[in-house]
Amino acid sequence: MEATIPGLDRLREKSGLVLTIGVVLVLLGTAAIFASVAATVASVLVFAWLLLFGGLAQLVHAFSHRDWQGFLFELLVGVLYLVTGVLLLQSPLEGAATLTLLMAAFFFVGGLFRIGASIGGTLPHRGFVALSGVVNVVLGGLILAQWPESGLWVIGLFVGIDLAFAGWTLVTLALAVRRKA
Repeated sequence: MEATIPGLDRLREKSGLVLTIGVVLVLLGTAAIFASVAATVASVLVFAWLLLFGGLAQLVHAFSHRDWQGFLFELLVGVLYLVTGVLLLQSPLEGAATLTLLMAAFFFVGGLFRIGASIGGTLPHRGFVALSGVVNVVLGGLILAQWPESGLWVIGLFVGIDLAFAGWTLVTLALAVRRKA
């Protein structure tokens, strides 16, 4: 007897839309992979605008509650968001290089933590945790080895890979629910 999955019928009804969205994401991801510099710049610009809008929202909130004890904190965070957003808009390639350096450090240090946790802990599937750590250390090392040039393409490549995998996930989901019909 087959288990009932909530929402499966609705998903089956919308499988054409899910499939279409999946194909679009695969195409966008593939384009981002092959045009990784353009995708990097686009990603940095979107991030910059998000920071600008976030900074404005923080400042509006801060000034609408000036008597609140967190006013100074809200004000400083809003200014930080605004300044960072403006800097990224003025120099998206330099911003991409900086963000890429942070990503490399994140991968490298995060990978070391995972390796350490797998060695020193009693995690289930710790072999996979260790492997994940090794992959992160290698990714961080590869990015660092090519930095600052890697700042031109890493963000776009990673966004493209993520979009492509998300798209393939939706494509396989749509095809699977159609087969179950």
